[in-house]
Amino acid sequence: MKERKKLAGKRIAALVADGFEQIELTVPMKALRAAGATVDVVSLRHGKIRGMNLHEPGARVRVDRTVGEADPAEYDGLLLPGGFINPDLLRQSEEARRFVRAFDDLRKPIATICHGPWVLASAELVSGRQLASWPGIRDDIVHAGGVWRDEEAVRDGNWLSSRGPQDLPAFVREMLDLFAETAPIHAPASPLAAESAPARTSPPLAALSATAFLPAPSTARKFLSTAATLGVGGLAVLALRRALA
Repeated sequence: MKERKKLAGKRIAALVADGFEQIELTVPMKALRAAGATVDVVSLRHGKIRGMNLHEPGARVRVDRTVGEADPAEYDGLLLPGGFINPDLLRQSEEARRFVRAFDDLRKPIATICHGPWVLASAELVSGRQLASWPGIRDDIVHAGGVWRDEEAVRDGNWLSSRGPQDLPAFVREMLDLFAETAPIHAPASPLAAESAPARTSPPLAALSATAFLPAPSTARKFLSTAATLGVGGLAVLALRRALA
């Protein structure tokens, strides 16, 4: 008899926007689907959104539903990947903030990594909680009333959080266990630590040196960037963008 998969019948929303850290979406999404879950990519717009490999453009992923179309009641859990750009866009969207709040109000599991907790902070959910994140946003969590922990995976009630791509093995393992639970998750939040872990004394070397290896932009792309910044020649810019795609 075929063994039932751990997350069979579960439906997970992955809330992401352009600029998501590619590995932080694709690796968890692959693991979720392998465990039997259905994963919908939910974003701010229709079409395809662009991933990033740190500072370098990555692949595009097709959006299944916009955040305005998706209903949190239809999902069993929420995945919030990071990246520098993605959560910055999401945290400015009232629809995205409302979407995230709905999951927490229903005590549904939320798994986030890297810069993803920015969205939780802007949704005003971090106060009194403890979580891990990319070290660079430690102060955002502390100023939002949370306790930052410098650990590979932190479970706090219905939340799971991790620092970044280096923690993906632990994050994915704990995420599968979290999403296997049935909401509402009434497990109490972990006892709040007395204080946050100290701030790092220097940024990660990989992030610090990444831009040194980016190729210089072509003349055409320099023109495109300048024209877009100045807001002139809209049709010409659009035509050039299509030609370069």
